Amino acid sequence: MTSIRKRSWLAPDGTEKTAWLVDYRDQGGKRRAKSFARKKDAETWLTQAAWEVSKGVHTADSQSVTVKAAAKLWIDKAEGEGRERGTVQQYRQLADLHILPLIGGERLTRLTRPSVEAFRDELVKTRSKAMAGKAIRALSSILTEAQRRGLVAQNVAKEVRVIRSAREKGKVEIPAKAELKALIDHAPDDLKPMVMTAIFTGLRASELRGLRWADIDLKAAVVTVAQRADRFGEIGRPKSEAGHRTIPIPPALVAELRAWKLRCPKGEFGLAFPNSRGGVQQYSHMLRRKFFPLQIAAGVCDPVMEKGEPKLDANGRPVMEPRYGFHSLRHAAASAWIKQRIDLKRLKVWMGHSSIQITIDTYGHLMADASGDAALIAAAQADLLS
Repeated sequence: MTSIRKRSWLAPDGTEKTAWLVDYRDQGGKRRAKSFARKKDAETWLTQAAWEVSKGVHTADSQSVTVKAAAKLWIDKAEGEGRERGTVQQYRQLADLHILPLIGGERLTRLTRPSVEAFRDELVKTRSKAMAGKAIRALSSILTEAQRRGLVAQNVAKEVRVIRSAREKGKVEIPAKAELKALIDHAPDDLKPMVMTAIFTGLRASELRGLRWADIDLKAAVVTVAQRADRFGEIGRPKSEAGHRTIPIPPALVAELRAWKLRCPKGEFGLAFPNSRGGVQQYSHMLRRKFFPLQIAAGVCDPVMEKGEPKLDANGRPVMEPRYGFHSLRHAAASAWIKQRIDLKRLKVWMGHSSIQITIDTYGHLMADASGDAALIAAAQADLLS
């Protein structure tokens, strides 16, 4: 039997207290109770609880776990499934730094859409919108896993979003042709093949660091992505099925790779761009010791500013900083393909995107073609009036 009744009692200081008690039975027939300060809240909750009981998915407060416990289950599952160490580390950081300090002690059954919206608002106040969005998505994943285990009836974070305006989203930075040529011209012999491969194939840094000679067919002039190296230098499969792909390469790159293969350090993994001992290059080392100094040597850099003035070194010369991250070479490849009027489906495949939407969101602004639009309109007019 289900009922809502008013309960009154005296507090230790003699003040009269009241609450509305919901008395009900769960799907297992066990008697449960839950109290509310307002009758309206009790009635609203009972309606939802009755539906959950009828579907066999209700979880009583006393049987619920905290957000902290649910987050641990989520992270443990990722580790148990063999997710990459970097991915698990990111999950743990999102939980430890952005979720648990604010709502870690809350029981899952007491989370509501309004309470998650309040959590979102607090994140936006104290974190960047990008980080707030990641934390909300992580909470939603935590609740999805808890729901799968029967620890909560619904995912109240599923529809919560952190909206970022177009102005707040990072812009794609594409090096100019002269900058790309300067990078190639100034690259030392052990770095030039990797830089050229990045520019002409659009491979991610992790894919380049995990690329094997077995994945490069110089006769057919194609490169196949079959594995990657994570930030810890561990070799594994591409992060998604879309990451498996084959990309054609131009004659200049074929010639460069053919020469590089003869002097490339040998190692157990047969890597095309290994460290000096034939092992996996560490990403941070590649950036700090190779790619960033290359940009400064090639003049693809800007002065470091302090209080509106260029910062000077001990010799009175401006201190320079590199202009681009390594990912910009990937954008350069996409930009060059788009200028050659590559079709959208092929661009998606070559870039290794999991969906056309990601390709459009990233490079859609580069696909505008005023002259081409004019020709299409003129052709349409001729067809309509013929």
